[in-house]
Parts: sequence; structure tokens; C-alpha cells
Amino acid sequence: MQYKRFEDLPIWQLSLEVTKIIYDYTSNERWCRDFALRDQIRRAIISVSSNIVEGFEKNYNNEFVRFLKISKGSTGEVRNQLYIAHAILYINKDEFDQADGKLQELAKQIGGLIKYLEEYKKANNS
Repeated sequence: MQYKRFEDLPIWQLSLEVTKIIYDYTSNERWCRDFALRDQIRRAIISVSSNIVEGFEKNYNNEFVRFLKISKGSTGEVRNQLYIAHAILYINKDEFDQADGKLQELAKQIGGLIKYLEEYKKANNS
């Protein structure tokens, strides 16, 4: 698995797709006055792709893994905020399911890359 640019990473591409969904949802009038939740979910989703990129650009396996773990944590934060948004009727069940499904897939892919990089490190340090 050799990527030369972060733009080629499937996890980065998927993170942008989910970011667009979150921005579409939070541009809805139901979110207009709830600055706290709107801004928090936007910051969290931005954190996902930003940490993927920052870790990748470090050009060091340990740093990449560290930033991927932060990114994966941010996917959980966004999922939690989606639960809140659904509970207070800012999004409907279909909207929740669409975004949550993509976030779960993204977290799974990030976790897979973390595992791969950790195993690669072990194999090459032995």
C-alpha cells in the first residue's frame, strides 16, 4: 500500500464525502439557531480529514498512526452528535442512517489502515 499523495487515500476521499453530507445537513434551517451543536459537529467532521492529512504529511509511520487514531475518534464524536441531532429532530431517520453508515464505514477503513501500519512496523522492526 503505497500512496504518494493524501488525495489518493480512499479514507480521505470518503471523509470528504461525509463532510459534504454533514455540511448539507447543518445548513438546514433547523440548525440555524443551534450554533453550539452545528459548530461542534462541523469541527469534528473537519477534524477527520484534517488529521488524516496531517498524519500522512508527517512521512513517519508512528505519527501517521497517531493522527489516524485521532481521526477515528472524531468519527465517533460526529456519530454521537448525529444521535443528538436525530433525537431533537434536526435530521430524520433516513438522514441519520445515511451519515451514520458512511461514518461507520470510514471508521472501519481507518481502523484497518491503523492495523496494517502497526503490523508493517512490527514486521520491519523484528
